[in-house]
Amino acid sequence: MKKATLRELHLNTSSIIREVEEGQVFVIQKQGVPVAELRPLAARPSTRGFPDMEAFLARFPKVRTDSGRILEEDRS
Repeated sequence: MKKATLRELHLNTSSIIREVEEGQVFVIQKQGVPVAELRPLAARPSTRGFPDMEAFLARFPKVRTDSGRILEEDRS
């Protein structure tokens, strides 16, 4: 476990993050007092993709009339 001051973190963010990616843990200190711990994630969080658009749109009721006409009536 390494230590870094808040100033060092500010000045060397890229190199510290690179070390964290390699597995290193950093304790961040502010005026000599530990305030945070920077460590690699155990596993990347799963990201949800976009839903199947056709399945999403199929849930809505079908419009029986011309949607352009509906918009024209609504605007007038």
